[in-house]
Amino acid sequence: MNWLAWKMLTGDAAKYLGIVFGVAFGSLLIAQQSAIFVGLMRRTSSQIIDITEADIWVMDEAQQNIDEIRPMPETRLHQVRGVSGVQWAVRLYKGLVRCRTSDGNFRQSIMIGVDDTSLVGAPRSMLQGSVADLRRPDGVIIDAAGYRQLFPGQPMELGRTLDMNDRRAVVVGICDVTPPFQTFPVIYTRYSQATLFIPAERNTLSFVLAKAKPGVSIPRLCRQIRLATGLKAMSWDDFFWFNVKYYLTHTGIPVNFGITVMLGFIVGAAIAGQTFYLFTLENLKQFGSLKAMGVDNLHLIGMILFQAAAVGIMGFGIGIGLAASFFEIMEISGQADLRGMYVPWQVIAITGTAVSVIVTIASLLSLRKVLVLEPAMVFK
Repeated sequence: MNWLAWKMLTGDAAKYLGIVFGVAFGSLLIAQQSAIFVGLMRRTSSQIIDITEADIWVMDEAQQNIDEIRPMPETRLHQVRGVSGVQWAVRLYKGLVRCRTSDGNFRQSIMIGVDDTSLVGAPRSMLQGSVADLRRPDGVIIDAAGYRQLFPGQPMELGRTLDMNDRRAVVVGICDVTPPFQTFPVIYTRYSQATLFIPAERNTLSFVLAKAKPGVSIPRLCRQIRLATGLKAMSWDDFFWFNVKYYLTHTGIPVNFGITVMLGFIVGAAIAGQTFYLFTLENLKQFGSLKAMGVDNLHLIGMILFQAAAVGIMGFGIGIGLAASFFEIMEISGQADLRGMYVPWQVIAITGTAVSVIVTIASLLSLRKVLVLEPAMVFK
């Protein structure tokens, strides 16, 4: 019966391809837009993702995300270090700085000031140079994408200079980092050096990174830090989701991408459903003949579901393949806006569920016509 269902499905190539196209288009739109949405949310927390040495992030109580920073006085570092259960705690600076190259190119950049002694917070993936080179006078490490923005069309080489706050900075390393939400260059330097590259402020401490002693409960230590200092203290995972939640609730990103994903679902369901329904109408005589030959409704339902599953699997595979190819092409071409984005397995699962609903709707539209069909209608 499945072979017969397949021959009926592919008998009219135009309608067959139309159904597959509808499912593939819906799959492509759902997968691509969902993947971009997930990638953007991940980018909002790029610095959190890259700094994994610490268990706990400590910040001002009023802070709502990693970008809008309320600086703290240096005394906060010693308060955190004094909490029982803290193995070590170090300073971290994060902010924006204006960079200018010797040829006049100008870019706003993200500056990360890491601990002078331990270099906790420094990039983990180095393409050129070494993290230890940050200890050199005026040394900075810049991410590869940012290097191409500051020095377009020039080969990657160390020793180039930047001007920040009328101070000279020397590129001693090039690294690879998680792409940030804003497509700005990411520059790393020592904390003490960062305070010279930025405009003078009374307080410059953005975060305190803390490590729990072995065997100490991280949630409990976060509560102890909050009680002892009055600061906001969160584990790595909690801070990541805290930051993502801010962008979900305070920006229009979820609504805009949600509308696009819903449109993809509706368009895919409409095209597949209508085409599959017309396909069934044109094959009513064949279904009636099978009924007249003694084929029961259960087998006819199985044939229609087999046809729906076949076009669903093919359309889903084509859609996911096109979405994955799109991000791969963008990565190869060096497109900064979509750099580092891909189709995660969660998006594939969501798209697969959506496609299952689409083909189910399409098959249900057709089932009623077949089930109420009278075999005698074939011989009229």
